[in-house]
Amino acid sequence: MRKDGAITPAIMLLIGVLVVQWLPALPPRWFCLALAMMSLLTWRFAPSWRWLAWCAFGVAWACWRGGMAMDARLPRELEGMDVHIVGRVIDLPSIRDDATGFLMMIESATLAERDLALHGRLRVNWYDSAPSSLSPCSRWQLVVRLKRPRGLMNPGSADGERSALERGIVATGYVRDDPDNRLLQVDHCIDGVRAAISSAIAGRVDDPRDSALLRAFAVGDTRGLTPRDWAVARANGIPHLLAISGFHVGVAAVFGVWLARLLYMLWPTLALRMPRMPVQAASALLAAGIYSALAGFGLPTVRTLLMIAVVALARGLRRAPNGLQSLALALFVVVLFDPLCVLAAGFWLSFVGVAFLMLCMTNRGHGLRGFVHDLTSTQWLMTVSLLPLTMWFFGQASLVGALSNLVAVPFVSFVIVPCTLASMLLLGLCPPLASPVLWVAGHLVHAQWWLLDEMATWPGALWYLPEVTLWALLLAMLGALWLFMPRGVPMRWMGGLLFLPLVLPIRDVPTHGGFQLWALDVGQGLSVLVRTENHALVYDAGAKFPSDFDMGEAAVLPSLHALGIRKLDLLVASHADNDHSGGIPAVAVEYPEAERYSGEPERLTLPMKHCVPGQSWSWDGVVVSVLPSGAAGAPANDRSCVLLVEGSGGRALLTGDITSRIEPTVAAAIPPGPPLVLSVPHHGSRTSSSAAFLAGTEPVLALISSGWRNRFGHPHPLIVKRYEDAGIPWLNTAVGGAIEVVFPPDAAPYVAAQWRQRQSRYWRE
Repeated sequence: MRKDGAITPAIMLLIGVLVVQWLPALPPRWFCLALAMMSLLTWRFAPSWRWLAWCAFGVAWACWRGGMAMDARLPRELEGMDVHIVGRVIDLPSIRDDATGFLMMIESATLAERDLALHGRLRVNWYDSAPSSLSPCSRWQLVVRLKRPRGLMNPGSADGERSALERGIVATGYVRDDPDNRLLQVDHCIDGVRAAISSAIAGRVDDPRDSALLRAFAVGDTRGLTPRDWAVARANGIPHLLAISGFHVGVAAVFGVWLARLLYMLWPTLALRMPRMPVQAASALLAAGIYSALAGFGLPTVRTLLMIAVVALARGLRRAPNGLQSLALALFVVVLFDPLCVLAAGFWLSFVGVAFLMLCMTNRGHGLRGFVHDLTSTQWLMTVSLLPLTMWFFGQASLVGALSNLVAVPFVSFVIVPCTLASMLLLGLCPPLASPVLWVAGHLVHAQWWLLDEMATWPGALWYLPEVTLWALLLAMLGALWLFMPRGVPMRWMGGLLFLPLVLPIRDVPTHGGFQLWALDVGQGLSVLVRTENHALVYDAGAKFPSDFDMGEAAVLPSLHALGIRKLDLLVASHADNDHSGGIPAVAVEYPEAERYSGEPERLTLPMKHCVPGQSWSWDGVVVSVLPSGAAGAPANDRSCVLLVEGSGGRALLTGDITSRIEPTVAAAIPPGPPLVLSVPHHGSRTSSSAAFLAGTEPVLALISSGWRNRFGHPHPLIVKRYEDAGIPWLNTAVGGAIEVVFPPDAAPYVAAQWRQRQSRYWRE
């Protein structure tokens, strides 16, 4: 590749790789080989078509690597079986109240003394009390029960299966209680060094939050951070600072250049023996490599290290291209090294951010005033230009992020992190000096986080938008480029108009007398969202686990934000069981104006009113009514608050966990009316969905909310057969993800989408 021709091959290679990521299924291997051969022949014998050859090669290469990654996943026939694994613990284990989570690199796998071709990374939980010897670098023999990577599928939620593919995770599971589990040996590795540094910081900084922040900033150890810490970081647009990211590695490379320059300042005659440029390049690469190792060679840091290596090699060989050529060359190498990296948000944020800086920033001043102007302009440019991508990947953005980053980035990168690492170095060289330096770092991070905590309360700190469409994303990116073009480009202000489809999207809201219903995918639990023309209710919000994983935060709130729900009128916890009410507090905090009701308010910590049969709410031609259920003293499941949502053209019955004991009472309270869609009681348990109940309610569609391969066996096969024998079609969130049902005012209800099929990709289960 010629130096002056790096941009076109890089862009075309990227386009080819991107095309593959939109495919619902990968083509066969022979197609990949044929396409690669065709691209090679085109490149060799048709120079004017080389741009097409690079694109075709990108398609072939991405198909091949994607197919290999999917083939590496646990075979489906092994799901739920106990597999003997020998492997090494990588990264830092996360110790929680209910379990210890860790990543394991597989060395060998056997089932019934039969070797399995299983290689890659496992994400494993060791429940109850994991041994203290479960440390980084240790090798173990374990009996684990595994399943293929599978995530929740909801509007606006993170794609866990895409993330697993990008990170090389081939299975998830948990350690079984077995006498064959044992430690084989403890090796030395960089993760062990990270753990030692983290422990040293934790033992010398008294304040738990200061200690957790220093560990995160210094070695990317985020295990001590609380949900509140992450909320403050998101509100300020600085999550990238809490785990060592590509930016940190870039700063380390700059430090390497400065050290080399200092060396030549102290010994000027050194330039007679070794040219300065190659030494500076090598120093930058060495510093970046060391700091990437401290981050455990995570994928974001490896990508940045590759970028720095490309530029350093070019400069070392005195063939340094200009800025955009360097970026294109780095892009080419990174995508060629790992085409699956395009699935990560960090890939796009880093490359697009640097490209905008190169295209739009010019030095407009000298001295301190020019430096301050360029610094503030850079932050403003990065905030606006990356806003579309941030909304696309995360569904949220921080409007105070420009100011927060202006304060936090230089302070963390040039003060706090060097202070912390210097204290660790002093710990080995001169221990008495280490504690004072670490004490200073702790007070500095405390002061900075206090400021960020205050800024997180400012208006617009967290800004949510409905789910971003691809065309709105592309228009906004074009608008950002237009806005920041150099002076002289006409009508730059018009670029702001291209942001309108992003910030003012067209909302698909029901008309008067109709409503929409989403049965959200919350695993083994229940959460239903109902929206009318101007109102909304949430019925249950999934579970909250001892590990602080909250379905309310992880699934329900992202869905509400993605669907443009700005105001919630009614929040109902059917009853107090955790799989229904665990996520309710998180939703209540986000929507404090919502009325709160439950069938068992006395068992909940959050103040809620009691559901009273006969209560009703009338919204936009839709009536929500409370039906009779179990009285006080009845079993918890039968005390579920049962709601009937009635529109002009259809009805929905939300049943919680009621059993066959109370089903006749519920069925008797339902008057004749338009077609009814049933939220299946108790996730399809054998104790519910009696034949009499189905005959009394006559649903036209049944929605089951259950977890994939859940331990209760829901829905029970006998219940599924009962629905099928009655001629009632059914859908399960465990199979289809979130289910959207539309109830038009003048037509029968219909299924508008199942999220797992609506956004079909080759990596989805």
